[in-house]
Amino acid sequence: MARFTTSDGLSLYYDDQGDGLPLLCLSGLTRDSRDFDYLLPHLTGCRVIRLDYRGRGKSDFAPDPLSYTIPREAQDVLELLAHLGLAQVAVLGTSRGGLVAMGLAMGAPAVLCGVALNDIGPVIAPGGLEVIMGYLGKPPVWTSYDQAAAARPAVMKGFANVPASRWRAEVEKFFDQTDAGLALTYDPKLRDAVIAAGAQPVPDLWPMFDALAGKPLAIIRGANSDLLSPDTLAEMQARRPDAHVAVVPDRGHVPFLDEPEALSALTAWLKELT
Repeated sequence: MARFTTSDGLSLYYDDQGDGLPLLCLSGLTRDSRDFDYLLPHLTGCRVIRLDYRGRGKSDFAPDPLSYTIPREAQDVLELLAHLGLAQVAVLGTSRGGLVAMGLAMGAPAVLCGVALNDIGPVIAPGGLEVIMGYLGKPPVWTSYDQAAAARPAVMKGFANVPASRWRAEVEKFFDQTDAGLALTYDPKLRDAVIAAGAQPVPDLWPMFDALAGKPLAIIRGANSDLLSPDTLAEMQARRPDAHVAVVPDRGHVPFLDEPEALSALTAWLKELT
């Protein structure tokens, strides 16, 4: 199991496989490196690096949960790249991962050769954030994978035409099965960090998006997303008419990335990078 130690002493897990363009995949807020399992078979010609953020998946939980912030996670990314001896990578960021990528574009632009944003932009719709806070850090109400998978279609608003096998695979990523029932695969205290961040004035993130100028860009949105609105996507496209854009039907937040529309945008983006 590949691991590295951060400057503040945490051991973080990462997966590193394949050859070619270094592609760093950064997951959503409560998710981990398995976020990209469905896309991985399609990434031939890439060296795919997937990170479990601090407090998620196989990585250490932080003694201070208030270190679960985008700036600290961006620092962890830079330390991972130094550990791997990589001066530059392309980044595919799902939700939280896209925010980390935009933070890197602002603070360390030289490390990025291109960015793909999966259902995230500089404006986070309040309704989507309310949904996230409804479950963040709370123990699951289901006691088995079967129960959780059966409930998934009702829980995941905006999704349609998803096979039962996919929902089963999803809940096995979200939860661990224990004798007492299902448990979260991340530190529940992540909720404390998000609440603390929300107590601060909301920054204008458009400068972070604009910092991606000159770098190949892909933007993927679930057609029914409650986090990335059509208006925000339209403004992103107006600022970056060269971006490879996909709107994935029957998907909310977030697309799985193996849908034909998502694959088409990502393939075009990767071609531009190589």
